[in-house]
Amino acid sequence: MEKIKVVQYGCGKMSKYTMRYCFEKGAKIVGAFDIDESKFGKDIGTIIDDGKNYRVKIQDAKNFENFLNTNDVDAVIVTTMSLLNDVADALLICAKCGVNAITTCEEAFFPQNSNPKLFKKIDELAQANNCTICGSGYQDVFWGNLISVLAGATHKITKIRGKSSYNVEDYGIALAKAHGAGLSTEEFDKEVASIDRISDAERKKIIMAGKYAPSYMWNVNGWLCSKLGLTVKSQTQKCVPQIAKKNLKSKTLEMTIPKGACTGMSAVVTTTTKEGIVLETECIGKVYDSTEFDCNDWTIEGEPNTRVVIERPATVELTCATIVNRLPELLVAPAGYFTTEFMPENFYKQESLEKYLFEDDCCCDDECCCEHETEKSKKTNKEKKSKK
Repeated sequence: MEKIKVVQYGCGKMSKYTMRYCFEKGAKIVGAFDIDESKFGKDIGTIIDDGKNYRVKIQDAKNFENFLNTNDVDAVIVTTMSLLNDVADALLICAKCGVNAITTCEEAFFPQNSNPKLFKKIDELAQANNCTICGSGYQDVFWGNLISVLAGATHKITKIRGKSSYNVEDYGIALAKAHGAGLSTEEFDKEVASIDRISDAERKKIIMAGKYAPSYMWNVNGWLCSKLGLTVKSQTQKCVPQIAKKNLKSKTLEMTIPKGACTGMSAVVTTTTKEGIVLETECIGKVYDSTEFDCNDWTIEGEPNTRVVIERPATVELTCATIVNRLPELLVAPAGYFTTEFMPENFYKQESLEKYLFEDDCCCDDECCCEHETEKSKKTNKEKKSKK
């Protein structure tokens, strides 16, 4: 069986791990693209930083579509931005060319509830060209399947509480700025917090127009409700600034955040359901001081109560490993924009990735496929695996 052929789109901090993990799991990087001119022509080994020459040069993203049309590619890994609008061009090119794609974009995890218009556009184009698009990463396991598995050991649930923190320094300048890092409190209130001081009707209008900026938990709550069979009745979001207690240097922002300014934000999303279960989830993204570290803390309240706390998770590496381990499921999933709550729980791939391609078996149950597929997307897995 041939190795899975992968293209890396976005050669920043995350790609250092996604590309290396692909090679070490038996996949093959056949192309790499970025918008940074300083990277053009360099071997991907300069990003992986392991002293090897892989004979794969980083190319201008302007050549991305032509490359997909003229080369045999099984999957694209997109590791660039956090909002669906910002990765839409790359995903639409993949869908247009009939190439499967998976992205670390946080909104892409469950964009139906934040940008349904763009979700539908990508979904229809991917179905028409017989490929699969999805979002995955850290949230797939640590905010998604970990919680749904714990729910499976619970007799009755009344509330799900989640809290997760991460250092925006690890993800690049775009993410840091999106969290309000470096802003004054007045600027944060105007540019970030004010966006959510709106009525439900106003928020719905913005969402339908594709102009909403969800926090990560907005999409996670939608994913969890879908996974657990819950019907969303209402959902709100509130963004609160995190304040520097002293001057704090940020390498990513290339500045010193002054005492009293914003190091990032906490976003709290509250979801009520028709079944009576409430989800209250919070993500804290900020520039850390020397005493702070990542933490993932979830509680399921009911009978019985269950709490799981993971301190110091290697969030970047866990995100990238999840993406790479998802590649076989991506390749055998139904065509269209197929979110991961309908895929099996992500599992450790001991052998080379191509050995997990089961062409005669769907990656989800029959009921799910029946709900998702239209006449355009009813493809065999053998057909799904390749665009040939």
